[in-house]
Amino acid sequence: MDHAAEAYRTDLMTITRHVLNEQSKYPESRGDFTILLSHIVLGCKFVCSAVSKAGLAKLIGLAGETNVQGEEQKKLDVLSNEVFVKALVSSGRTCILVSEEDEEATFVEPSTRGRYIVAFDPLDGSSNIDCGVSIGTIFGIYLVKDKDNPTLDDVLQPGKHMVAAGYCMYGSSCTLVLSTGNGVNGFTLDPSLGEFILTHPDIKIPKKGKIYSVNEGNAKNWDEATAKYVENCKFPKDGLSPKSLRYIGSMVADVHRTLLYGGIFMYPADKKSPNGKLRVLYEVFPMSYLMEQAGGQAFTGKQRALDLVPNKIHERSPVFLGSYDDVQDIKELYAAAEEKSTT
Repeated sequence: MDHAAEAYRTDLMTITRHVLNEQSKYPESRGDFTILLSHIVLGCKFVCSAVSKAGLAKLIGLAGETNVQGEEQKKLDVLSNEVFVKALVSSGRTCILVSEEDEEATFVEPSTRGRYIVAFDPLDGSSNIDCGVSIGTIFGIYLVKDKDNPTLDDVLQPGKHMVAAGYCMYGSSCTLVLSTGNGVNGFTLDPSLGEFILTHPDIKIPKKGKIYSVNEGNAKNWDEATAKYVENCKFPKDGLSPKSLRYIGSMVADVHRTLLYGGIFMYPADKKSPNGKLRVLYEVFPMSYLMEQAGGQAFTGKQRALDLVPNKIHERSPVFLGSYDDVQDIKELYAAAEEKSTT
């Protein structure tokens, strides 16, 4: 098939068509979510383009530097944040925005207000960009209780109330992984069409994996359950092969690999960070939602991650997420440690 014919193929499932198909299952839907998602997709395409040109465009420079024209240059994470805030507000479907880059939540003007709350990390792992490591955008979407009277309490709800979550990974290809509460699907950007095409339908994480992913540089500060679990990964007592360690240090890339190949991704609490390092609203919740939708589990060391109720918008939490059986193993170690401490 020649390239011109390829461009007019009708059997390609684009992300828009996929979301419209999902929408058709709900006769009461008004198309608002489809419009919101199309604006998120547009933001992802813009950031993907900026990331691929970052070295050339000197976007890696410090925010506040000026170029030869006297224009202020923006660091890529600042630029990405502006892109997503503008895209989300202009959709006319959002009410409150929570970004990793902004200290306060953004309340959308009443004239352009909609019924969705979006919590997002516009460029997760941006410190890795100059060494070519995959980075990405993470987002979680909620419904507001009353769009005419939005409050911060609307944001501070458990992750299980999310209506959708996803991430876009900017790597060797641009991949958008999305769940609207009905399984997980992966889409890859076809640069020649400018469209995200369904390439990973109905992703299911293997029940047990062969990979563990954790920053072992923090090992001396771990609690007993985490240390024991990692020890079991390296020196299994049941005659099984040891697990392989894979740690990229970019959450989107590590979680993406875990989702496709199975295993466990861990960012535990430790003596230095007793509340963990990852942010609840726009890192822990969306990734936990995707894992559960793909048949895995997500655990904080104390409870199911999606049952957590945050008290502030940039709250942090430990997290263990991945294959069902692997997360179950660490849950049992925490339960045993808890029992030991109470006896």
